[in-house]
Amino acid sequence: MAGGITQTEYWNGEVGTRWARNQAVLDAVFAPLTEALFDRAGLKTGASVLDIGCGSGATTLEAARRVGAAGRVTGADISAPLLAVARARISGEAPGAAPITFTEADVEQADLGSFDAALSRFGVMFFPDSPRAFANIRRMLRPGRQLTFLCWRALAENLWVQVPREAVMPLLPEVPPPPAPDTPGPFRFADADALGALLRGAGFGSVTCEALDRDVVLGRGETDAEAAAAAAHVALNLGPSSHLVREAEPDLRARAEAAVTEALRRHASGGTVGLRAACWLVQAG
Repeated sequence: MAGGITQTEYWNGEVGTRWARNQAVLDAVFAPLTEALFDRAGLKTGASVLDIGCGSGATTLEAARRVGAAGRVTGADISAPLLAVARARISGEAPGAAPITFTEADVEQADLGSFDAALSRFGVMFFPDSPRAFANIRRMLRPGRQLTFLCWRALAENLWVQVPREAVMPLLPEVPPPPAPDTPGPFRFADADALGALLRGAGFGSVTCEALDRDVVLGRGETDAEAAAAAAHVALNLGPSSHLVREAEPDLRARAEAAVTEALRRHASGGTVGLRAACWLVQAG
């Protein structure tokens, strides 16, 4: 992390607050990926479910709907701002959903109970100690039960990140260094073979990594120009490239916004900017 801050500090600071404020935008962007995650997870009525890195609660709420009132769902995250949003959303749930517990906890080491299923939408790439985290998740799963999660494939395959990044990079006074190997970050598990070995080393007997590609909508508007501007806001405030300009001077920030908007305008059609997201849909049992 920049400046040597911990993951807990990072997600409880400005970034966590910004993500909490933009919960509806993020849920809309990731909607097709969330659907694929739940299709694969195959949650059963009455099941107990652990949602890892639950954030603002969209996946926890969906799990509760799927397992019904006879089930139970625990959403765990280290970000207090995101969990505050998640807890506020429970009151709007329709009758018939499972009871939900949101807990501020580090799944790398916490003992949260015993579960029939565990899932995560982009929440497993940020553990400081991945072997320890996955071993702990395996311990909390009942025998024969499965962990299902989404993680990103390589940056170059994720056009929703790569297109705005390529627009910003020429404007930067210096190129940021690549992250050190096996450090927390969105593209940490791009290598499926290494990920499979990690999961098997943590005690999972069977592991599948399926390539999942979906177009995600970064922005909509009455015109393509409006859609591109909305998409640039997502890319520069919420996407993995946002750190490139987070502390930039106003002039550089303005030039970056203009460059990203123009780049995304070339991908706009019918008032929508959609770009490919490339993930691994992983199941381990």
